[in-house]
Amino acid sequence: MVERGLRLLIDGRSGSGKTELAGLLGERWPQAQVVHLDDVYPGWDGLDAGSRHVHEWVLGERPRWRRWDWAAETTAEWHMLDPARPILVEGCGALSRASRALADLGVWVELDDEHRKVRALARDGVAYEPHWDRWAAQEEAILAREDPRSLADVIVDGSSIPALEAAAGTLLARFVR
Repeated sequence: MVERGLRLLIDGRSGSGKTELAGLLGERWPQAQVVHLDDVYPGWDGLDAGSRHVHEWVLGERPRWRRWDWAAETTAEWHMLDPARPILVEGCGALSRASRALADLGVWVELDDEHRKVRALARDGVAYEPHWDRWAAQEEAILAREDPRSLADVIVDGSSIPALEAAAGTLLARFVR
């Protein structure tokens, strides 16, 4: 039987700094396989489906994920993951009760609503702005149902790049074997 690599989930609301933190961890932890849920969500109404995808497929017996083709608005190819290597999943909905039971570490990235929106719209601009409220409503629903912040082992301040860099260093030092 293949030894199982570390499983790390990074969750938080849109614009909180999850992707930045995952990028910093991926740069410093090259053996980690990083899965961005933005590549998995099946469209703008797909937060729940993306969340289920984490525990059903990404953290399953044969870890893999299926890309969503945003341009064609359809599912695309599967990506196989090496179960012996660490798997880092980042995105809203990554940290649910079902996925937390299969992971070694849960991280919640915290940032206030005003700064999140400014950051997310600066990053994604006109492509995201018409969907902000629709996506935020899905976030609210998953937060109410799953309470991912309470499932986290670590709460990270997403307010700045230095704060995220410090968090990445701490996570690597404390949790990565």
